[in-house]
Amino acid sequence: MKEKISTLLSQVEAFNASSLEELEAFRIKYLSKKGLIPALFDDFRTVAPEIRKEMGQLLNALKNTAQERIVALRENMEVATQETKSDKDLTLPSMASLGTRHPLSIVRSEIIDIFARIGFTISEGPEIEDDFHNFTALNFPEEHPARDMQDTFFIEKNPDLALRTHTSSVQVRVMEKNQPPIRTISPGRVFRNEAISARAHCIFHQVEGLYVDTNVSFADLKQTLFYFAKELFGEHTQIRFRPSYFPFTEPSAEMDVSCNICGGSGCNICKYTGWVEILGCGMVDPAVLEACHINSEKYTGFAFGMGIERITMLKYQINDLRLFFENDVRFLRQFKSAF
Repeated sequence: MKEKISTLLSQVEAFNASSLEELEAFRIKYLSKKGLIPALFDDFRTVAPEIRKEMGQLLNALKNTAQERIVALRENMEVATQETKSDKDLTLPSMASLGTRHPLSIVRSEIIDIFARIGFTISEGPEIEDDFHNFTALNFPEEHPARDMQDTFFIEKNPDLALRTHTSSVQVRVMEKNQPPIRTISPGRVFRNEAISARAHCIFHQVEGLYVDTNVSFADLKQTLFYFAKELFGEHTQIRFRPSYFPFTEPSAEMDVSCNICGGSGCNICKYTGWVEILGCGMVDPAVLEACHINSEKYTGFAFGMGIERITMLKYQINDLRLFFENDVRFLRQFKSAF
């Protein structure tokens, strides 16, 4: 029996495992209920009394050695597994770069800041709008082409609802809930069923402004927009107003600024004219005021609306509007310092 114990002890001490499966097989072979070491304990009953003490000590030492060997091998495997999982040097400096604000967000914030300095507050509204707020209250006649499917994304299950085509709907909601004086801008995303090109997209962003009070004139509108354009594009910027038509303003105008992409020589953004139209504006039509329960005999007002994409293209000399929606990091990295 002493020879068996010695042989098993040598096997236990020499054993090494490369996986938990091998270690479990070793435990079953040597220490399970029917294993080799428990079998020796069964044979221990037949050992002569004079050597029983010695054999008992040897058997206990063998069992303890086998158990300690299993524990040591399992701990080594757990350490090796943790080292494999964390094979990266966590003391190295981070390779991640800081993100940047999107150019549209930068320009949107700048526009808001310019108008905030002259007393305009911010108002927001839903992107899914009903017919009254998006069209009717703004003096759009029933046959107006903007109501047609070619220009508007209507909600299929409810033809009275559509994705808003302008943030003027927010101005209607403001006038419904507040009496003059009102001085607010409404930034937001709008949707129109247009072909996507370098100059147009079916999704774009607007900032629309509204000022309603007593004795508001077209001169007030012009001075407000002159201030805005000079603050945004610089004192060198040339500005002009052209007569236009919008259902919700009368008289109406479009405002152009000199194209700083081509310097006035002509490019695809300014349609080779040297000028870029950046916003529409005009005096609020009395019918719009009355639809919003504001006395048009007492109050007058002006409104304007601009596309943020067009202004951003001018400000950063970008010649393709589609770049704003493609998430190309090579493009976005150019605005790292533009906070």
